[in-house]
Amino acid sequence: MYLNSIKSPVGSKKTKLRVGRGIGSGIGKTCGRGHKGQKSRAGGFHKVGFEGGQMPIQRRLPKRGFSIINGDKPLELTLSDLNSLSEKDINLATLKKFKIISNRVTKVKILNTGSCEKLLNISGILVTGGAKKAIEVGGGSIT
Repeated sequence: MYLNSIKSPVGSKKTKLRVGRGIGSGIGKTCGRGHKGQKSRAGGFHKVGFEGGQMPIQRRLPKRGFSIINGDKPLELTLSDLNSLSEKDINLATLKKFKIISNRVTKVKILNTGSCEKLLNISGILVTGGAKKAIEVGGGSIT
């Protein structure tokens, strides 16, 4: 095989349509654009999805699904929020069980606001430095 003998397959190359070449060609005069109107003129452009002033279909149809705006940021809880719990072992499942957080929440962070009045064993939850000290002073642990 030589470079000068390579040819493209039959039917793979389509010749460009030459418009405006006389009445007998079938695409002369108006060149397939019809008569009058924005699309018949040079520079006749309107944005994709424009429907002549009618409300576009992408705005007529209802929105589906959602995305959490702060999906990667943890939900913040205070130490005083945890004092209301009856259990001492606290994790995401416990917080969801007592309806302190919704079932959609995946990350929680405990802030040092309020006071830790009881022994808490926290696992699988982010804790700030000040809150960690307050929990450990109260006799609790963080894993």
